[in-house]
This record gives sequence, structure tokens and C-alpha cells, in this order.
Amino acid sequence: MASLPTRVQINEEGPREGFQIEKGTIPTARKIELIDSLSETGLNRIQIVSFVNPKAVPGMADAEEVVEGFHKKPGISYVGLWLNDKGLKRAIDSGRLEVKGSVSLCASEPFLIRNQNRTMEENIPLQHKTMEMFKAHNVPVLRGAVMAAFGCNFAGDISAETVLKTVAQTKEIAMAHGYKLETMMLADTMAWATPRSIKRVVGAVQDMHPELDICLHLHDTRGMGIANAYAGLEMGVRTFDAAVAGLGGCPFAGHVGAAGNVCTEDLVFMCDEMGIETGVNLEKLLESARLAEEIVGRPLPGSVMKGGSLRALRDKIATAKAA
Repeated sequence: MASLPTRVQINEEGPREGFQIEKGTIPTARKIELIDSLSETGLNRIQIVSFVNPKAVPGMADAEEVVEGFHKKPGISYVGLWLNDKGLKRAIDSGRLEVKGSVSLCASEPFLIRNQNRTMEENIPLQHKTMEMFKAHNVPVLRGAVMAAFGCNFAGDISAETVLKTVAQTKEIAMAHGYKLETMMLADTMAWATPRSIKRVVGAVQDMHPELDICLHLHDTRGMGIANAYAGLEMGVRTFDAAVAGLGGCPFAGHVGAAGNVCTEDLVFMCDEMGIETGVNLEKLLESARLAEEIVGRPLPGSVMKGGSLRALRDKIATAKAA
């Protein structure tokens, strides 16, 4: 077990993760409103849209309009998601996003077929083709990603050995095109992870590939998101994907209760109380969380936006004592 990190990087994915799955239409202006609110919190990386087929994901049909309309703030990386060459071209053509490539594989073939309509065998040459496109557009590639790294609703449990094999494949694909990966994202795409499996899989990857920084992408369908994040911290993980107010879910997970990423403000609160720096202003983030709930028009699962921060409560108590 590694020592706890002194600082963590939180990648905000709420605007993309959340608005891609909401039933009904979220007005473009309201999407932009949330992005601009998050830009005032201290978060330095915000994923705002996905460039995907609007027939498959109607909530992202206005991706170009969102990218054109938000207010960029210096020091923040605004990024998008894509699943194929056409999506990558749309991201590049938008002209307002940071475009960095990744090698993305999946530890579950049944989920890969459902999510991207391709088999493992078909996916490998397509990844090589994507690397060639990255090179043609001078797009850097420093990150690998393994989807369904902890379990799958269609394939069942995923072994650490399968994850290690998939991580090795991502490195091989990158190296074949002159790229050297620095970060490996392990995604609990369908929320099968527990603290035990987080430690088992992360530990196996760290042992076999010590040069890679691990990023955890955790979903909270079974309420394990923050517990799994804590387990990651105990393993020395320094980078986490998160979604404000717990927005989102995967439209291809095959689970009616599929939840979004671990809640950003809950993760920031936990880190604050543990003395781990995030660079995020929790009170401003709570304002964004409440805005997100207002925009979707239904209760969201974030806990701290309802209970409030302890810092605010401590200040209130200290003021009362001083009076």
C-alpha cells in the first residue's frame, strides 16, 4: 500500500457524463451555464461534450453549439470525448478544445460490442488507424484507457490478468506509433468495483507497470464510488474522474440504475478533510452542484450539497462562540 498523496487531480466530467443520459432535452444555454459555473470553482480540467452520433446519444446533438458558446477561462483544459475518427475530426474542427489522444481498449468484449459495435479483433486495427490520425494532426498521446476494468454486466467478473493483458496492449499500440504512455485510466464502467477489487487491480497494474500513473474512473451505481476512491487514495492514486452532483451514467451499461461518476463535491470534501489538496473551492463547487440539480429538474445523489461542508459549519460555530 502506497502512502496517501498530498495532492490529487480531479477531472470534471459532469457536463458530458450527465447531459448525455438525461431524458428529454437540456437547453444548450443551460449546459453552457453549468460549464461556466464549474469554471469558477478551481477545477482545471472539464470535459464538456462528446462528439458522438446524435442518433445514439441525442443529448449530445448540440455539441458544436455548446463548444462555441461557453466562456473559456485561462488555466483550464476544456476537453471532449469521441469514439471514432469522425468524432476526433469534429473535436479538432471545434477549435476551442484541448485535443489530446489516448489508446482506448476494453477488458470486456460483450460491452465493447454494445458500446462501439466492434469486436476485440476489430478494435485493434482501428486503434492503430486512430494513432495514425493523431500523428497526422500532431495530437499528443500520453494516456491509455481500459474500459470495464473491474467487471461487466454482460461478461461478469474481469480478472486482474485480463486487465494487465489489456494495459500491455495499449502500451504496444502506442509504442508502435512512437508514443510513450504516461497515464493509464482504469474505468469501473458498470460499477462492479469494491475497495478490495480496486486495490487488487490497481496494485497489479502498479506492480507490472510502475512507470504509469493511474487514473480511476468510478461509477456510483451501488454506492461504492467514494469508498472506491478512498481505496484508490490508499494505493497512491493521484488522479480521479468525477461528476458534479453525481450527474450521469452510461447509456450502454444495460442497467436501469446506472449512476454517474463519483460525485465531485463529495470527493473534494473527503480530500479536504484528509488534508489532501485539490485546488478546488468546495463552497463554489456546491453552488455548481445545486445548479446542476436545478437544470435536470430532479434530485441528484450528491451528499455534501445537501449536508453542507464542515468548514462552513466550523466557521458558524466559531462565530457563535466568539459572540
